[in-house]
Amino acid sequence: MATWLTRELARRAVPITCIDARMAHKALSARLNKSDKADAEGLAQLARTGWFTEVHIRSEASDRVRALIAARERLIRMHKNLEAHIRGVLKTFGIRMTPVLRAHYRQGFREQLAEAGSCDPMLELLAQTMIPIHKKLCASAEMLSYELMHVAKQSPLARRLMTVPGVGPLVALNFIATIDDASRFRRSRDVGAFLGLTPRRYQSGEIDRTGRISKCGDAEMRRLLVSAATSLMTQVRRFSALKSRAIRLSTRKGFKKAAVATARKIAVILHAIRRNGTEFTWTKEPAT
Repeated sequence: MATWLTRELARRAVPITCIDARMAHKALSARLNKSDKADAEGLAQLARTGWFTEVHIRSEASDRVRALIAARERLIRMHKNLEAHIRGVLKTFGIRMTPVLRAHYRQGFREQLAEAGSCDPMLELLAQTMIPIHKKLCASAEMLSYELMHVAKQSPLARRLMTVPGVGPLVALNFIATIDDASRFRRSRDVGAFLGLTPRRYQSGEIDRTGRISKCGDAEMRRLLVSAATSLMTQVRRFSALKSRAIRLSTRKGFKKAAVATARKIAVILHAIRRNGTEFTWTKEPAT
């Protein structure tokens, strides 16, 4: 309820600050005896000293876009889970379904299921039940995809972000909704840490160890950025300094590490484009 309360109090011109709950928990849990009175006193001390981190509350427009993206992702997962379940059931009867394409809302999957149902009454009942559900899930996910593409085309900011190679409508819209206010980051490279794409670091005395990425922040945005980096490295044919850097990293560090590092670089570029009002600059391929 914190998001809704913050917005409603802001509409009523009430001064309000939303703080990081983890920091408040650490401050309150340090007390020997925990009670409502002690918690109120601890929160008052945090407010008095200012030793807290303020949390940004996203705008309603950002949450609306994120709701559409999350609904599309949920529908895709649902029809994939349904397909996996049906494949497992049919294997019990010695029927192995072949891979299907995305064309016509994955019509090939439903055709194979209908063919399997023609030889067994139980499987026929399964097919009659699952085929309409599968078709509706695929069609609904596709409808949301078209709607998101339309929203991206209508947004000048999204169109500028999509000039970055590998970045499509979903990545652009999700980035806009996740970051919301670009001015809250002093430097563009801070976005990488915000999205959990920078390595963890443990330093104590003589120990100084760098680990894997922190994976903090929005997991879906992080997944989309890695997907964009993978698309840049494998599908984008046009030369750019960004792709050249990714290929060099892939040669030295391996494909997966290069994809994560490129995803962080894409996030930094997207924030710089949004903050400066520019577009991605393509460079000429160097002469060999």
